[in-house]
Amino acid sequence: ADDFAAFLADEPLAARSGHFTQVLARWFRETHRATILQNWGLLWMWHSLVLLVICVSTDALRWRGHSARLPYVLMWTAGLGTWASITWALRRRSGPVTFTERQVAHVWAASLVAIAGLFAVEWLLELRVLTLSPVLGLVSGMVFLIKAGMLTGKFYAQAVALFASGVAMAVMQRFDRPGGITLFGVVSALCFFVPGLKYHRQLLAEREPESP
Repeated sequence: ADDFAAFLADEPLAARSGHFTQVLARWFRETHRATILQNWGLLWMWHSLVLLVICVSTDALRWRGHSARLPYVLMWTAGLGTWASITWALRRRSGPVTFTERQVAHVWAASLVAIAGLFAVEWLLELRVLTLSPVLGLVSGMVFLIKAGMLTGKFYAQAVALFASGVAMAVMQRFDRPGGITLFGVVSALCFFVPGLKYHRQLLAEREPESP
């Protein structure tokens, strides 16, 4: 009875299996909160496009030799901040926002603040603009790690991919290889687009009228 009540409350159970496959299944299972992702499926697909455009535009400016900070700061702070406001407004128009969604939104907002802070730290340390860009992968990986614990363990895969992209960006920068931010853009876009498509399809399936 205690385990049944714990299961309904999405709390740990006393009865557990030691089989490795079942342990993995528990790690990667969805929580009961994962249903809120249906509200974000389409928005996440659009978000993946916005991220990719910003990342490709950033590398395009670098390839053309733009070293001034202002264009990059505007894209990554004003640009992403404006898009975040639009996304939140669209979500609120589609229905009531849950407490869990507000928590996830705060995590997302924290990542935006951290990204803006990277430019401030570069300026204070007199570093060349985008020197700290590999940290983008680490910040984004942390966001998905938190969402994995809150929503679905499948997001651990996205977290690992984004952490790895940060390391890859650092290696590319170390050996003066271009395209590191575009690499991050592709990885992060996929991390949002794939689950976005999945949960958007789930929402459409639930809205389909039942056959007579």
